[in-house]
Amino acid sequence: MVERGIPHSFGRRAFGSDPARYDAARPDYPEWVFATLTERCGLADGTAAFEIGPGTGKASRRLLRLGARPLVAIEPDPRSAAYLRQAAPDSALQVIVATFEDAALAESAFDLGVCATAFHWLDEASALLKVARLLRPGGWWAMMWNVFGDNIRPDPFHEATKALLDAARSPSAGVAGVPFALDGKARVAALERTGAFDCIEHHARDWSLELDPDATAALYATFSDVSARRDRRAVVAELRRIAGDAFGGRVTRNMTTSLYIARRCPSPDRRSARPRR
Repeated sequence: MVERGIPHSFGRRAFGSDPARYDAARPDYPEWVFATLTERCGLADGTAAFEIGPGTGKASRRLLRLGARPLVAIEPDPRSAAYLRQAAPDSALQVIVATFEDAALAESAFDLGVCATAFHWLDEASALLKVARLLRPGGWWAMMWNVFGDNIRPDPFHEATKALLDAARSPSAGVAGVPFALDGKARVAALERTGAFDCIEHHARDWSLELDPDATAALYATFSDVSARRDRRAVVAELRRIAGDAFGGRVTRNMTTSLYIARRCPSPDRRSARPRR
């Protein structure tokens, strides 16, 4: 069976139609993620950072509070970019409305690069090569995801809605049932193939998200595989009904936060940002 996939181009305009609602519905990233960035990756006051696909700034605002100065945010959707500027009125924030592929950024100019729940919308190999060129030797790269669901813990709500949500899949779904963000072997291998990174680490921690019917509907309405559907309003309404009627108004979603960090090789060969054959 060939899985139906949502094209990468859709992700560049899928989340900006109602950025305030998106921002309210999506959970924050756990504190341990930012503790890792400060303790392991050197995030501190004056860290020159860039962020790919910041959206409404769920991670950006935390990076700014922890000292990212400047923080150059590359956001392809002008609606999300406008919301981000309003939600994070910090002089250290520079928002560039462009795709990461097209954004003109100074090479070897950044101490830290970050991407939060967006890297699956890019071509992994070419994007990592550009990331490597932007980082100073010894700078750090971090990509994180909040993953909804896992393949280990029981997930009754997922089972109850599986047929309803059978549609074209986001690239976040990954390959062979393994979510992109949780396929540690593939993500680490992609970093290694660049020849530009060392100190590669993958960290993942499980947690739970409790939702009432309205919060359930609001959250699922932000998912690309729901927003891409013509019948999305009916699907969201049915999700709200199931949450209320079949789950007594209390839905527990299994969550996994996945974080990858890697250091730009301190003394890189000029050829090291080319893919290994």
